Amino acid sequence: MQAEPRRPLPLASFAVASLLPLPLLGLGLWHGGLWLWAAFLYMAILTILLDQLVPLVPGQSDASEFPGADLLLATIGLGTLALLPAATWAIAGPSALTFTERVLTFFATGFWLGQVGHPAAHELIHRPNRTLFRLGAAYYSAILFGQHASAHRLVHHRHVASREDPNSARAGESFYRFAPRAWIGSFRQGCAAETALRSGHPSLHPYAAYLTGSAAALILASLIAGLPGLLIWTALALHTQSQILLSDYVQHYGLTRARLPDGRLEPVGPGHSWNTAHWLTSAMMLNAPRHSDHHLNPSRPFPALRLPDDAPRLPWPLPLACAMALCPRIWRRAMSPHLARWQDSRPGNTTA
Repeated sequence: MQAEPRRPLPLASFAVASLLPLPLLGLGLWHGGLWLWAAFLYMAILTILLDQLVPLVPGQSDASEFPGADLLLATIGLGTLALLPAATWAIAGPSALTFTERVLTFFATGFWLGQVGHPAAHELIHRPNRTLFRLGAAYYSAILFGQHASAHRLVHHRHVASREDPNSARAGESFYRFAPRAWIGSFRQGCAAETALRSGHPSLHPYAAYLTGSAAALILASLIAGLPGLLIWTALALHTQSQILLSDYVQHYGLTRARLPDGRLEPVGPGHSWNTAHWLTSAMMLNAPRHSDHHLNPSRPFPALRLPDDAPRLPWPLPLACAMALCPRIWRRAMSPHLARWQDSRPGNTTA
């Protein structure tokens, strides 16, 4: 096993790893050819390969050393809102791209929106600054998944690793059974949680804003390229949503919180999320694979997230684990020994 270097990953590494595909895609939408291949191969293959070649990097404990973290999040958030209409026009509109280049644009854009745009928006909805929160919510509305801005904070963080959380996958449950349950459950429970918060205090329901934003996005898609534009925008949104749900599926698969004698769930701990320590995909995904620390400290800025020694780890980069989860038989076989070790380490654990 490679030794971890002492110095933490600098913020510039997060910026380069996460933003590099954006100019490649921009040049590809204009010129096609090798730029699109570079963006696609970077997202789909290169990052996973480089993860195996460079030592892992520990987390940083002093968030004050990262004053530019929110600026990076805002840059990515604005980039997602610019890329979606541009990619829709390039794929469905009268661009000069060939059929193969349009396919590359679709997948490279979807990968970046799901593996970079989502982690950035996820961080934004945890920021106390209302402008940053609204930017994160605007991203989720644009990909027709606005409920995530509410359900993630109000439902998932409260009920994670229990039956009450629709976004925690059960042991043996396939992704294809999990995804519709998680989508519908998060929509309903997020709406109920927001409604309860507003009981006796009339105000605009966030779901009205989410649905309005999604409707505006689809109208914009139609204005860009008619019915083909509407279909492509929707397909990009579903592609992105599938990656968000895959991430939820992998990061909590089979992990459960025990019931205490009084019937309450045990407090959330490091053992209730799967983590990965691979440096480049962690940098590209803004430390989203350091998931245990995020659940323990939701407001901690992404560069400061740590890898607790007692947190369960997967041997694969998170994007590779998500790809494996698309093949249920392979996924269950690969996860079986890791889940068994976790269960052995918690002899009193019972399904919540």
